[in-house]
Amino acid sequence: MKPSFPRLLEPEILDDLREDDPRAVRSRQDLGRINYVMGAAGILARALGAHAIVPKRIIEFGAGDGSLMLRLANRLGPRWPGVHVVLLDRQRCVAPHTRDAFSRTGWTVELRQADVADWVSGASGDQFDIALANLFIHHFDDERIIGLFNAISARTDLFVACEPRRAPLPLLASRLVGLLGANEVTRLDAVASVKAGFQGKELSSLWPASPSWRLAEHSAGLFSHVFSARRRSST
Repeated sequence: MKPSFPRLLEPEILDDLREDDPRAVRSRQDLGRINYVMGAAGILARALGAHAIVPKRIIEFGAGDGSLMLRLANRLGPRWPGVHVVLLDRQRCVAPHTRDAFSRTGWTVELRQADVADWVSGASGDQFDIALANLFIHHFDDERIIGLFNAISARTDLFVACEPRRAPLPLLASRLVGLLGANEVTRLDAVASVKAGFQGKELSSLWPASPSWRLAEHSAGLFSHVFSARRRSST
């Protein structure tokens, strides 16, 4: 099916702001509210629950302030005890109180400040049961997504991404985030995010072609697009 409108990558302001810039601090707070409105934690929890897996190690790419993963830990901790979480982000934005809150879920957390390109080119022994991304993959062009997917497929058994859905309704909603109190950075970045989002089977087409993987890709809620890749059992 021909896309309703082509994917367009535009720079997002938050990506180039220092972590302590007041505009960046406020924008990360905005993103927490937007994630809540979009139901990102519930969407990811349902996507993860569709797979029979009890992880011990999880990595989240572009983890930001860690609040989304903390909500997942609160939801999933009783079923998945003792998980070790790696929060990977270019900036160090996780507050001490967020780290403390992870310990109350029974999970341990490791903050890793690095660009995802460093992880892609790093040691292949960095293995995880699950890799997650939320509002992250849309920052990259197809070539970089393919490189990231190749690395993920070599180092994990399950990958789940929740991204903006590129469609008229999410685009309209992105232009209204000011109603949530979002600052100028978030208002501009929200529109750019949807324009760079996904639809149909676009992410599936970029995953390594192999019978070893079971892929699923679909819309979720009003504004989100979900992709998952699960390694098939060898038994």
